[in-house]
Amino acid sequence: MKHTAELALHQYMERAVKGTSTMDDTTIKQVADDIADALKRQFGSGKSRGDFRLRMSNIGRPSCQLWYEKNKPEVATPLPTTFIMNMMLGDIVEAVFKGLLKEAGVKYEEPENVTLELDKASINGTYDIVIDGAVDDIKSASNWSYNNKFDSFETLKESDGFGYVAQLAGYAKAADKKVGGWWVVNKATGDFKYVPAYSMDLDAELQKVEETVAKIDNNIFERCFEPEVEKFRGKETGNTVLNKNCNFCSYKHDCWPDMIEKPAVMSQAKEPKMVHYISLAEEYA
Repeated sequence: MKHTAELALHQYMERAVKGTSTMDDTTIKQVADDIADALKRQFGSGKSRGDFRLRMSNIGRPSCQLWYEKNKPEVATPLPTTFIMNMMLGDIVEAVFKGLLKEAGVKYEEPENVTLELDKASINGTYDIVIDGAVDDIKSASNWSYNNKFDSFETLKESDGFGYVAQLAGYAKAADKKVGGWWVVNKATGDFKYVPAYSMDLDAELQKVEETVAKIDNNIFERCFEPEVEKFRGKETGNTVLNKNCNFCSYKHDCWPDMIEKPAVMSQAKEPKMVHYISLAEEYA
């Protein structure tokens, strides 16, 4: 366990499994109110999801993606109809998890709106919780992300297309609090854990944010990631594929207009996985 509160949570959940736990009515109301607020935000805000502005939740994303959101939002791959449901699942997980923390006796500070003051912008956002003077985020994750992406701070930072590291850094700086980490809940199994970010270089992360903001302010576009060399059984195939950091980008098709999506050319599986090819060797074209 990476956080002292984890033990208290597991003890409370053990009592819940045995049927010996209780939950205070005020906690139940808090959870219900948080979910109601999420429903209003997701379904009743009346605001367009395409409105661009720099905010704490996106300042860590690649500058090329932010440039597209600002300048060419119309070319984005349409969001699936499941998008809002997925967002709601995350909101529900956060609301319930905070209720569990409260009932487990873990003291925390409620969310607060904060502003990160930078040279060229003021970035607003609302952090999730503060425990022991450190800002934490609560995330829900797929089974793969839980076991691979959220394995440690290092693995998260290595492939952080959603900008979680910069987001946490921004909250900590804006709130004048310590950097905490992420409480992560596996949506598939219900497992949860704490991923600390104690080794974060806060100044370095904030400098990256400053550079990103400057690029957006100057309306500079440059690809942040180069294609990757495809390998099969450890050997290069002569093909290049979309960088893994671009897989979830809604603008990858416009950014790479000649990209071809087809089954893995070297795979011998009955149903090969689909691959985004940037270039194909002559024998595969």
